[in-house]
Amino acid sequence: MQRKDFVTTVLSWQKRHGRHDLPWQQPATPYRVLVSEIMLQQTQVVTVIPYFERWVASFPTLEALAEATEDEVMAHWQGLGYYSRARNLHKAAKYLGEKYNSAFPNNLKELETIPGVGPYTAGAIRSFAFNDYGPIVDGNVKRFFCRLFGIEGQPNSSQVTKQLWQKAAELTPTENNRSFAQGLLDIGATLCTPKQPKCDACPFTKHCVAFATDRQAELPTPKIKKQIPERHAHFIWHHKNNALQLEKRSDTGIWAALWCFPEVSEAPQHASLAGEFMHTFSHFKMHGRIWQLEPAVAETGVAKEETNTQRSWVKLHQLDSFGLPAPIKKIVPKLWPATEYK
Repeated sequence: MQRKDFVTTVLSWQKRHGRHDLPWQQPATPYRVLVSEIMLQQTQVVTVIPYFERWVASFPTLEALAEATEDEVMAHWQGLGYYSRARNLHKAAKYLGEKYNSAFPNNLKELETIPGVGPYTAGAIRSFAFNDYGPIVDGNVKRFFCRLFGIEGQPNSSQVTKQLWQKAAELTPTENNRSFAQGLLDIGATLCTPKQPKCDACPFTKHCVAFATDRQAELPTPKIKKQIPERHAHFIWHHKNNALQLEKRSDTGIWAALWCFPEVSEAPQHASLAGEFMHTFSHFKMHGRIWQLEPAVAETGVAKEETNTQRSWVKLHQLDSFGLPAPIKKIVPKLWPATEYK
């Protein structure tokens, strides 16, 4: 299929069926595109919309984000997961302020120097914000291209990734890039879905290798499933005077820079199990247990494993100002005394 025909088909479909009312499209400034694209990594549109709207209400400009504290940034991100994305956005605002006077470069290579910005996000910023040539390959485009062109192999392998980006570079036009990029993403997200793709509504059906060979379920090549190990973690529930003790985690590792119950290396003695949770990360499952120390040892018990961590006593009404990991935020109402939580 020639690029001209491919582009015409995408643009025509996008005009009639694509998404035109997403909040970051109006207006599609470089900053709003950056925020939305970082949020959309590993997260569905419907989940991102309220987070995006709250974010831009609090940090309407790069300058406002750069001046925000880390805790303010993390509090706005809590619940979205993959918290390094929030830290990268904060770093990006500071970087652009220092190097570009809070403006955005309109160059793919320069865009990729921004913290948290790779080839896809650089292409998205150039396409959506500048309406210029910017190839994009995300999960939706990968799936669409693998089926359309019959590309086999693990989608994230270097060989397949190279093929996909080459296709994107060849097919991306030099005009109408905003509509083209949105159409490409929308076809993947709404038609060429992982399961039960809507082939009857797809404008590329007669050109699709997967459709012609009845291999929609086989392409992209399924990932090799690995057994996810389970790890145990132990936390202390320390509550007194209508306040909860929280500990700020280090800048590295899981839940970096978020506030959490103090964590200890093993189940403490003279303690009762107050609650537990399961949480799945990308490489392991956490079985978290939350322990309440007996009153006589509560103070010394919590202090035993304290190193240089930052701790704070937090009232119920202050919790929204602290960025908490999703499973911790979810379990707090179950543990906080009902008379105080109502």
